[in-house]
Amino acid sequence: MPHYAIGIDLGGTNIKAALVERSEGLISASSVPTETDQGAAHVLDRIVEVAQSVIDAAPGKHIAGIGIGAPGTINWDRTSLIYPPNIPGWEVINLREVLQKRLRKDLHVIVENDANAAALGSAHYGAGRPYDSFIMVTLGTGVGGAIIHQNTIFRGTTGAAGEIGHMTIDYDGPIDQAGVAGAIEAYLGQRFLSRHARYQLLNYPDSPLHQDAGPEMKDLTPAMLSEAASAGDEGATTVLAWAGHKLGCCLGSCINLLDIRTIIVGGGVSAAGDLILEPARKSVLHYIKPGLREGVKILQETLGNEVGMLGAAYLVFELLDTHAHSSERS
Repeated sequence: MPHYAIGIDLGGTNIKAALVERSEGLISASSVPTETDQGAAHVLDRIVEVAQSVIDAAPGKHIAGIGIGAPGTINWDRTSLIYPPNIPGWEVINLREVLQKRLRKDLHVIVENDANAAALGSAHYGAGRPYDSFIMVTLGTGVGGAIIHQNTIFRGTTGAAGEIGHMTIDYDGPIDQAGVAGAIEAYLGQRFLSRHARYQLLNYPDSPLHQDAGPEMKDLTPAMLSEAASAGDEGATTVLAWAGHKLGCCLGSCINLLDIRTIIVGGGVSAAGDLILEPARKSVLHYIKPGLREGVKILQETLGNEVGMLGAAYLVFELLDTHAHSSERS
């Protein structure tokens, strides 16, 4: 019998949900604006709304549960999202209780950090499939991270392991969104990268980004940098190479610590592809001890936004496996 689950990616701008079949992958998807400015209760309504829309679009299919990838801290039992950084008024909310009460009591509901969910999606459906262990880095509004070890998310002591975005590469550097000085997020998070690019592009007055990005380039985004660099813009190429070098610095420390030599990079900023990844591949080797340099790979996750929803749904499939094994033992 096919196994179906819903995977939800709770983002600051949109909430994306997909119906996922275990072997086939993504079947259909839906999205609604998050509207975080209207508070936690409204965001909960939006989560229920988009989940219900996926359920309604799949008549006759037994949906076993809902997995949710969310930014911020998740409790060890994977039921609650705790003080997410981008949803005002959200403190500690047990999403399992809310969704079971408002949708269906027999639904399995599992909450996981969004980078962990993306890594799980990559491991089973994306660029991570050939590897039993890898480090996932997501470059988006912030910088997320996750560790897959022997096909399982490594969660640490409390469930918060893998916060690569808050690893410091310069203790005197800029402050990231969590208040950590010199963290890689303070260089590669979308807002930080765009700000740096505005200053650097002053050295390239002929760049079309001076016109395309509005007055004083206030509308500049990493996606615009990527498009310009792909079209041969020297200034944009230089900025992305700078970002790739910083990424390589951080990844070298990750490899030294974990002895995991495959890195998969996803998130919106990763759409720049080799414009950012090739500089990272060159610089990373300068920050790894000699005995660990062999076999280092930095790969792009090409599934885009789908990978987070796929991984969130796979949380349900993992739970079904655990229940099945428990039944067999008893």
